[in-house]
Amino acid sequence: MSLENKEIWGNLVRFLEQTTGKKPKDLNGVLFLIGVQELGKGALRFDKEQKQDLMHIAICKVLSMGGFYELAGKDEEGWPHWKQTRELPPIDFQSQENLLKHYVIRYFREEVGLHI
Repeated sequence: MSLENKEIWGNLVRFLEQTTGKKPKDLNGVLFLIGVQELGKGALRFDKEQKQDLMHIAICKVLSMGGFYELAGKDEEGWPHWKQTRELPPIDFQSQENLLKHYVIRYFREEVGLHI
C-alpha cells in the first residue's frame, strides 16, 4: 500500500472512530461496519454467523465496484445476495488486503460521499 493510501486509510479509520465511538481494530472491523450499512437494518445484535455474513456482504459490495460481483437480489429477510461475475487475480494475502482497502476507500468516497 502506498504512503498516500496509508494516510487515507488512517483518515478513514479516524472518521469511523469519531462516527461510531469505537476504533475499528483492522480491515475486518471496517468490513463489518460496511456490512451493517449495506444490510440497512441498523445496529442490531448479530450472532457469530450473521457477523460473518455481514463481512461477506461488505466484501462483495466493495469488490462489485471493480466488477467482481453483482447484486443478485435480496432474500425474504432483506439480506443481499451476490453473484461473482469474474475471478479475482491469484494474489498473496497482503495484496488481497491492499485490494480490499482500495475498494473500501472507494466505497466511502463514492457511496458515502466521504472526502478523505
